[in-house]
Amino acid sequence: MIRLEEINGKNVWDILKLRVNDAQKRFVAPNEVSIIEAYIAITHHGQAFPFGIYNDETPVGFCMIGFGADEDWEDAPDIARSNYNLWRFMIDERYQGKGYGRAAMKRIMDFIKREPCGPAAYCWLSYEPENAAAKSLYASFGFKENGEWDGDEAIAILRLNQVGSEGFADSTVC
Repeated sequence: MIRLEEINGKNVWDILKLRVNDAQKRFVAPNEVSIIEAYIAITHHGQAFPFGIYNDETPVGFCMIGFGADEDWEDAPDIARSNYNLWRFMIDERYQGKGYGRAAMKRIMDFIKREPCGPAAYCWLSYEPENAAAKSLYASFGFKENGEWDGDEAIAILRLNQVGSEGFADSTVC
């Protein structure tokens, strides 16, 4: 069963070993860069939630969810303010094509629906336009390009359901 686990001192080394294949390296930053960026965001009054993606006890991927725009993000797209974003998402090359990406997206959306940083109108993400697999996966969850760009990456948004988050126990507070 796919689950998300917060990055911590016990699992960080396993997550750092995960890699995409050579052809995908231009689409996603290495996990070590993402974890450093999470630390920088958190220490500069931003919000970042780095998670290992696990199939039972086996680490199969990494994701990072953010909220808002921290004080160091000078060219943040308009959609970034007061909204959630899927900042990073990868499945290790050994585990691709097994449905883990789709299952992980469901868990990611469950986390966002808990509203750990409070309510937001949207979740957004960005991807390289030539990354057809990512575009297809995100579109299957309802993400649609909005015409904005984050550098060279197209931005896609999803309107979040504004229904409350009953039934979720969440210890994460922004």
